[in-house]
Amino acid sequence: MSDTGSHIIETLPYVLDLSGTFVFALSGALAGVRRKLDFFGVLVLSFAAATAGGIARDLLIGAVPPASVNDWRYLGVSLFAGVVTFYFSSGIERLSHSVLLFDAAGLSLFAVTGASKALTYGLNPVMAVVLGMVTGIGGGMVRDVLLAEIPIVLRAELYAMAALAAAAVVVVGHALRLPEVPVTAVALVLCFSLRVMAIRYGWRLPTAKTPDQPGSKPEDGSGEGAERS
Repeated sequence: MSDTGSHIIETLPYVLDLSGTFVFALSGALAGVRRKLDFFGVLVLSFAAATAGGIARDLLIGAVPPASVNDWRYLGVSLFAGVVTFYFSSGIERLSHSVLLFDAAGLSLFAVTGASKALTYGLNPVMAVVLGMVTGIGGGMVRDVLLAEIPIVLRAELYAMAALAAAAVVVVGHALRLPEVPVTAVALVLCFSLRVMAIRYGWRLPTAKTPDQPGSKPEDGSGEGAERS
């Protein structure tokens, strides 16, 4: 393999990690602007959304201190995204059409880097897939909790499943010793496409329903209990 090819493979996870940090920071900052937070609040939300998934990943695999804390570039990238979003939110809104697109991009990037780093630290394939998912959903969950919302991963269309699919592609490609760059590209496209298609067409997992949900009709024979009560 040429020196150029080796350099690309070595730097690819780092570039993807910073890219995921940036787009998740945009999604966090834009969500803060929509909720009319002040400048400091927007920056806090951009940093939290951008780094929570990576910090959780690094702590779980024993990579301490976490890269998001140890490397100033993560802080710089997330704060830069927050400042840009705060002052140019209307332009960011037009570019993204929705905060969900930035969120989908961040989910894809972090799911891939989470699985890759877990494999680098020797985790078994199943846990590497799980850790890829955790890395992808962590930032969005912290963002939503700080905004006092139900995390999108618990209510949105194919959110965690899209991250799991991307992480699985990375792990399978690693097991089969396939070239890293094409495998990474496939995983990114798969996760982003699944998330966008799920948003567009409303694909979602079954949701829980309570027996006394308004408007629900009892099944045959279920009226006896109601009559006795």
